Amino acid sequence: MKKIILVAIILMVGLTSNLMAQTSSTVTGTTVGAKLIVPMVLTQTSVMHFGTINALAGAGGSVALSTSNVRSVVGGVALSVVAPLSTNAAYNVTGTLNTTYAIVLPASITVTRAGNIETMTIGTLVARCASTGADGLIGTLSALGADNFTVGGTLAVAATQASGVYSGTFNVTVDYN
Repeated sequence: MKKIILVAIILMVGLTSNLMAQTSSTVTGTTVGAKLIVPMVLTQTSVMHFGTINALAGAGGSVALSTSNVRSVVGGVALSVVAPLSTNAAYNVTGTLNTTYAIVLPASITVTRAGNIETMTIGTLVARCASTGADGLIGTLSALGADNFTVGGTLAVAATQASGVYSGTFNVTVDYN
């Protein structure tokens, strides 16, 4: 009986090791890699300014500043040639060559009249990258790792808007896709 039990144990150990050996598998030559990127650098080269605007009495309106620095009006505002003239916010961006990046703009910007609490809102912000030649929020860094873009938007002028100089700030962010 001891011999039967001993033979049974030997067979079980033998079968178990065979089953384990049959369940393993090896892949050789697995590929591995990494991509090293450099930090992006964003530099502002021009401020956004809607230029001088004439507010018509009792009528609100808006001024759109395209990404190509072309102004257009709707409603109770008119464009003026009195300085300062309009300019787009403009930026240079550098980073890893031949890589796409995204631009993040705020939903709106509030500008405040100097010395007071009156405000106006700038909305519909959009960028135009030199690499794409079209309005959008995606650009591509060149083979030298550089690109530039401009920003435009639409300024809302209320019917009772006080005259004066309005200013504010806003954040622009770029990051790799």
